Amino acid sequence: MTYPSSNGLSRRAVLGAFAATAVTAAPTYAKAAGFLRGAGDVRRIAMYSGRTGEMIDTIYWIEGEYIQEALKEINYFMRDWRIDRATNIDTRTIDIIAATHALLDVDEPYLLLSGYRSAETNAMLRRRSRGVAKNSLHIKGQAADLRLKNRTVSQIYSAAMACKAGGVGKYSRSNFVHMDCGPVRTWGA
Repeated sequence: MTYPSSNGLSRRAVLGAFAATAVTAAPTYAKAAGFLRGAGDVRRIAMYSGRTGEMIDTIYWIEGEYIQEALKEINYFMRDWRIDRATNIDTRTIDIIAATHALLDVDEPYLLLSGYRSAETNAMLRRRSRGVAKNSLHIKGQAADLRLKNRTVSQIYSAAMACKAGGVGKYSRSNFVHMDCGPVRTWGA
């Protein structure tokens, strides 16, 4: 199945746009948005969920403004599917996800493994795995665990790190990358 390009720009154009903005001092998360500049002032996100079978491919930002209806759709899509509860996903996280996708130069949507998690779901996952943080940013709607078929974990990890916009975790054995809008940090093997 082929999916439309998220922004119609080449990787070179995205990197050029970032180079023009990287010199400015700005909050850390704004660096991810720098990768998206020059895209006709449009930001798009495309993901699917193997858990729910749902797909989202939406423009969520135009000409400096977030589109509230699109953000509501993203919030619902990234919900805790175990209890069917949504929260507001931090727009900085959405921007990091979109910027990383643009750097990877793929048409394929992300596979979303985990977005928002309720405290109850997070506690249940902690009981099952030592790799789940007690105060996970997933609980705050500030993190996502993602995978792509056409890119390796290392490629996704490198692109997310290039954004220098939050936490990036590499989970090679489980085949996914964690991205969040918390402090800039990296981990994983």
